[in-house]
Amino acid sequence: MTARIFVAATAAAMLCGCVTAPSPSEYRAPPQPAKPVEISRLWSGRCHEVARLPDRLTDGCVAGASIYTPVSDTRIDVRDTCQVGTPSGREKAIGGRGEILDPGVNAKLRVRYLAGLVTWDYWILDRADDYSWFISADPTFDRLFIYTREVPTDAQVRALTERARALGYDVTRLEFPAQPPR
Repeated sequence: MTARIFVAATAAAMLCGCVTAPSPSEYRAPPQPAKPVEISRLWSGRCHEVARLPDRLTDGCVAGASIYTPVSDTRIDVRDTCQVGTPSGREKAIGGRGEILDPGVNAKLRVRYLAGLVTWDYWILDRADDYSWFISADPTFDRLFIYTREVPTDAQVRALTERARALGYDVTRLEFPAQPPR
């Protein structure tokens, strides 16, 4: 009798999994990084956050930036900062330890914040040949960031937004936080 209950419970669990799984037509494969990344050129220095998908952690943040510090061939320290309310507002910051998930290509970074309580993946989907900008996202389509090395012009923001659209992201949801003065 116990074996029948086990088999019935297993079958029910499998059936539930089938019912809730997305159909192949609903599944969107995430875009893959377009180019390899030189650690010393992308994963080092300060980058300005130009646009992002909404997230409760960035509510009220403007003039955002990420500061990358290479530690080894596979480890990057990350410090994400923003100003609260205005570009001259109080700084809000969080630090994390990043691990490159695809050594040699170096376009996928997993960052653990708050002693590993929060983990985000950042994939560099596209970048400028001179590393002056890059588009970063996670493989779930929940996070998208557009970064530049210098405060961008409006034309640059429009062009990068169109590039994010071409990658399959809903750019109508993007937030464009205020930037520091040029």
